[in-house]
Amino acid sequence: MTDVTPAPLAARVRRGYGLGSVATGTFGTVPGLLLLPYLTDTLGVAAVLAGVIVFLPKAWDVLLNPVAGRISDRSTHPSGRRRPFLLRGGLALAFFFALMFAGPSEPTGLAAAWVVVTFLLCATAYAFFQVPYVAMPAELTLDYDERTRLMTWRVAILAVAILLSGATAPMVVDAVGQDSPAGYRLMGVYVAVILVVGVVGAWWGTRGAPEHRVETPSGSFRDQLRLVGGSADFRPLLLTFVLQALGIGTMLAGVAYVADDVLDRTAAATILFAAFVGPALLVTPLWERYARTRTKRSGYVVSTVLMVAGMLVIAAALPAVPALAYGGAAVVGVGYAGAQVFPMAMLPDVAARDAARTGENRVGVFTGVWTAGETLGLALGPAVFAVVLAAGGYVSSSADVDVTQSDGAELAIRLGFTVLPALITAASLLALRGYRLDEEIRTRDPA
Repeated sequence: MTDVTPAPLAARVRRGYGLGSVATGTFGTVPGLLLLPYLTDTLGVAAVLAGVIVFLPKAWDVLLNPVAGRISDRSTHPSGRRRPFLLRGGLALAFFFALMFAGPSEPTGLAAAWVVVTFLLCATAYAFFQVPYVAMPAELTLDYDERTRLMTWRVAILAVAILLSGATAPMVVDAVGQDSPAGYRLMGVYVAVILVVGVVGAWWGTRGAPEHRVETPSGSFRDQLRLVGGSADFRPLLLTFVLQALGIGTMLAGVAYVADDVLDRTAAATILFAAFVGPALLVTPLWERYARTRTKRSGYVVSTVLMVAGMLVIAAALPAVPALAYGGAAVVGVGYAGAQVFPMAMLPDVAARDAARTGENRVGVFTGVWTAGETLGLALGPAVFAVVLAAGGYVSSSADVDVTQSDGAELAIRLGFTVLPALITAASLLALRGYRLDEEIRTRDPA
């Protein structure tokens, strides 16, 4: 920060930047929600193999994301260092997403191979959208509090995107026929349209936005990764966020199974999503207010505790008291809103402090490693849930076969949806203890 308070961003830029969350929220939600059940209950892929299929393309992103960050760091495009990547990567993502559900439904081996290849293409395109997108706040504004306001818009729109895509994508599938390949094909096109809206909105809305450029970093890519990894505040913040992504990814993977096999009602998936996301629309501005009067780190702690508490409420309520389970989901949603606002506002603080210290802009490498970690967590979630299903004896089936799951499988679904994510999320608080940058900024720059 400087002695002169930077000018606030125009509301148009805040809204425009936030629209990118339509794409990140949708792609972060729908595959985690529907791809695993599509593989196990429509294509007949065994649970463990399905978990591997969901995980592998995301694991590729773990390697690719830092490379995408490095490439965008070195961009000299006249339209901006990051913005051109939004359009190119985002539109490619929408195309490949629709293609992923448009493949054959049999034989199982060919259908599974189609999903692997197209999901890999989705993951590649997404890396070149997401990494530059997440890097932008550190260059849009130099102000500590303005970044929180920017994230407030982003998280509010993220909540709408998760609600829209997470609640309506299953409805599109069910409108054609539960577990029907044709329903999934229609859903793929529907979600692709949502992705295009977010991508184009972010690209267009941030036109003419300020870009505070710092020198492109020198040294090899390995040197940059080593320097980023050496950041004392980045390491605990990243580990906290990755563990929480794993917890949320595991929980998200279980929604369809809880609805179908535990609550035995198709509408339960939509209700759970509405209960989870709806409160976030109301409390996100309150989390911003919290950050203005306290610190981002303390807000992150409080929101994480709320997520854990909500997960445990759901665990106690299922399957006997669905209404209480929905209430627990709402508590998780309140916490989740803060657990997005605070770390996404803390990341550019870390990158900006590094730039001020070194005179070089490594924000793309920071965000590349960050999004790689988030991708790893979200990818491991369905894989972990698939292992829990297999351990419980879950039986996969094709679209035209109805299977009644055993008591052990239902118990595995409940524990994988609630207790396991709660333990993972609670463990993330241990990592967060190492983050100290909030106190340093408030001490040096009390304004």
